[in-house]
Amino acid sequence: MSGDLQFDSQGRLHHFLTTEGLDRDTILQILDTAESFVSVGEREIKKVPLLRGKTVVNLFFESSTRTRTTFEIAAKRLSADVINVDTRVSSTTKGETLLDTIRNLEAMHTDLFVVRHSRSGAAYLVAQHVPSHVRIINAGDGSHAHPTQGMLDMFTIRRYKGSFENLKVAIVGDILHSRVARSQIHALTTLGVPEVRVIAPKTLLPTAVERLGVHSYTDMRAGLDDIDVVIMLRLQRERMESARIPSEQEYFNLYGLTTDKLRLAKKDAIVMHPGPMNRGLEIDSSVADGPQSVILPQVTNGIAVRMAVMAIIMGGKAQEEMPAKRPARRHA
Repeated sequence: MSGDLQFDSQGRLHHFLTTEGLDRDTILQILDTAESFVSVGEREIKKVPLLRGKTVVNLFFESSTRTRTTFEIAAKRLSADVINVDTRVSSTTKGETLLDTIRNLEAMHTDLFVVRHSRSGAAYLVAQHVPSHVRIINAGDGSHAHPTQGMLDMFTIRRYKGSFENLKVAIVGDILHSRVARSQIHALTTLGVPEVRVIAPKTLLPTAVERLGVHSYTDMRAGLDDIDVVIMLRLQRERMESARIPSEQEYFNLYGLTTDKLRLAKKDAIVMHPGPMNRGLEIDSSVADGPQSVILPQVTNGIAVRMAVMAIIMGGKAQEEMPAKRPARRHA
């Protein structure tokens, strides 16, 4: 899928559907704008007026408490009116199509849709059929893309590591089915990370994954050697039912992140996870809750990043209404 649909005729970000095809300047614009929003969450009154009078609809056909909640908080901090559509009781369960649902909500003067769907390409389909004044953010489509998760991961890395040019990053787990991994890889390579590694059993690695600009490993210990950032991916248990992995215990033994395996990475390596975590399957609690974990800061950072994406696609950064940018916080 092409990312061209994301930009208007002047080359400005119009929708946010994927990290694929974004240039470095656009990614940095998102990260810098997010940095300026961090302080909003620390105020007594956590609001700026950028989207006052705008209506944002969270349309989630796939459940995700964390993603939906952070989008809702982000929109409200920008002073937008937010509607959460419960698809379990929506007309789509009665036979109405996705586009019918969008058109009906459009008729209620919606300005921005945040769409999450189990089908790859759903957000693209919506973006192709909405009027030019309506914006779309992809909150995850099938196994294709999860661009705001990719951006909040980049934001977290930059806050703890300062820059991307000298880093070695390892992504561990179900690379084959992970929309998060795809979004991370596109962003990391565009930002100039010199070495991105993917670590997984062969059954969970895409064919010719190296074409994405990564190095693949089936041995986790070798893959973690001298790594600066370790990103663990959630393993969906249905992968075991399809015989892609033999058992939970064997997967954890070979690919679960433990304190012992983490010692192979650099001493100041950070550990990330997009959530939700399967403790004891892909990550041990001693690591998830340990001093190198930045998993909870990722959640907090997601609010600022989603605020930034909304602000940019809805009409620019409006710097005069934004709080002053704060310096990035480094990991001790």
